[in-house]
Amino acid sequence: MVRVVRARGVTKAYGRLQVLQGLDLDVERGQVTAIIGPNASGKTTFNKILLGLVRADGGEVEIDGRRLNGDSAYRAHIGYMPQAARFPENLTADDVFRMLADLRGAATARDDELVDAFALGPVLRTPIRVLSGGMRQRVNAALAFLFRPALLLLDEPTAGLDPISSGTLKDKIRREREAGRTFILTSHVMSELEELSDRIAFLLDGRVHFSGTQDELKSLTGESTLERAIAHLMRQGTSAPHGGARA
Repeated sequence: MVRVVRARGVTKAYGRLQVLQGLDLDVERGQVTAIIGPNASGKTTFNKILLGLVRADGGEVEIDGRRLNGDSAYRAHIGYMPQAARFPENLTADDVFRMLADLRGAATARDDELVDAFALGPVLRTPIRVLSGGMRQRVNAALAFLFRPALLLLDEPTAGLDPISSGTLKDKIRREREAGRTFILTSHVMSELEELSDRIAFLLDGRVHFSGTQDELKSLTGESTLERAIAHLMRQGTSAPHGGARA
């Protein structure tokens, strides 16, 4: 398999708070890797490092074989869906699409397939401020897939979505994975991760304590579901890393 993300010995502190403490992780092309861990385990900080929003204090991070060194050009190939979408309240959804297209220098302002998939047509010219939280999340999802990024970071992607929209998004993830795109997914909904993910990375105290397939995790813990397996790791707390990132 081809590695899209390679992280070795990554550290990050905010003042005296050490958030990442030697994180090692591989993310392979064409797979959905779920990053799971309790609050303050380092998931959000690692995503921010990948997005170039914060810089690691130590260690190495590579995306497609290029080490992150402050050059932001690589971000053009990353799609990001934050947990809570924040847009300028005075703009319409169509304005947001056009604004991002202008920033990217793209020839088209939006992807009609995405607009149709997420049923955004009727609200494209509606001010963001009057859209419901669920509708904003649909706009958020469509923006993440815009420009066909090779790597997508999705943070609690189905939060706020109704069952139909949630199913639409999951189907989109599956189709894009089959097309060779790579996903890093964080969610507290274990059934969702069990349904979508190829590999699991369990973070605790800023380190990866497990990295492998769901079957490997269930075999290691003796549990039959992902939720029970993760709970098992959390109870162990300081278990040694297993199946970790390869050098």
